[in-house]
Amino acid sequence: MKKQRYSIIQFHKDFPDNDTCLEYLFRTLYGKPTCPACKRVGGYCHRKNTSNYVCACGKHNISPKAGTIFAKSNTDLVKWFFAMYLMTASKNGVSAKELERSLEVTYKTAWRIAKELRKLMEQSPDIFDGIVEVDETYVGGVRRGICGRGAKGKTPVVGVVKRQGGVHAKVVTNCKASTVMPLIRNNVKIGTSLMTDKFPSYSKATKNGYKHETVDHGRKEYVRGDVHTNTIEGF
Repeated sequence: MKKQRYSIIQFHKDFPDNDTCLEYLFRTLYGKPTCPACKRVGGYCHRKNTSNYVCACGKHNISPKAGTIFAKSNTDLVKWFFAMYLMTASKNGVSAKELERSLEVTYKTAWRIAKELRKLMEQSPDIFDGIVEVDETYVGGVRRGICGRGAKGKTPVVGVVKRQGGVHAKVVTNCKASTVMPLIRNNVKIGTSLMTDKFPSYSKATKNGYKHETVDHGRKEYVRGDVHTNTIEGF
């Protein structure tokens, strides 16, 4: 079956309001966190009329927006998400003036949103350690033909992210192992726990000195304990 493109209609179904966006942000960044006070796993719920999640014990809060580009912004989170959708779906880029019209915000706010989103793509000079996720994507707007890997007329990008840390994204000529593995070696410390999907280009990660764990998306496996690629996919 031909994969359908991610449309504006689908975006608004997935992210209809601020609470839905906040829930997505929380689950992407924290999954099912363990409360440091009561040690309960996954016991957090959204506190109404705030941006915080509180454990059922009432002794610990998590703010998903803390440490992100949304932290000090009064702009609706759903507008930030829609700006991200527009900037990634457009093959020719999106100007601040266009964001101003689409989001119904002031030009100053639209300019700041565009600036902050573009800053996310700045390259980090750090060598990542800890738990690192790697994935690839294809950028270039909507085009007819094959979707995903093998798509013509689109640009492949490989992303590397440290959980609770920085991210490195690079345009590449292809996603072969001969291209992907050197990029990983240049950005990820040997011995690091490396999380990927089952794409063959990552299959030599163990031989390259990494503690390689995979999720099998082909079998509908997306999370197995701490093993997942949700962070880099969210990025």
